[in-house]
Amino acid sequence: MAHFAQIDSDNKVIEVIVVGDQNCLGDGGAESEAVGIDFCRNTFGADTKWVQTSYSNRIRKNFAGVGFTYDAQRDAFIPSSPYPSWVLNEDTCLWDPPVPMPRPTETTFYVWNEQLVQWDAVHMPSE
Repeated sequence: MAHFAQIDSDNKVIEVIVVGDQNCLGDGGAESEAVGIDFCRNTFGADTKWVQTSYSNRIRKNFAGVGFTYDAQRDAFIPSSPYPSWVLNEDTCLWDPPVPMPRPTETTFYVWNEQLVQWDAVHMPSE
């Protein structure tokens, strides 16, 4: 099975669909993104725009999700930034906090505090 993301005029993902392998086979029986895109356009409209995505992240860095942006220059699907202070990691096309998260323990985990731009410890009640 192949997965394709429909993107709008702002390159935002508006849906992700599964396309059967038989609808993506090109000459010689090899999977072809172009054939899959043609299938999507024939099914959903010639004016729609589609880009293939992969659960295994073997293409386009990240599996597309509704609300992600397709960046053609990076050839990557990029999720929305969770916080304004976070920075895009060019290798993964995911967002990194400006301060690394401390290592959680059995009794403490951390949540991001955007106002103070830091990780706040949350202590679990002891049994």
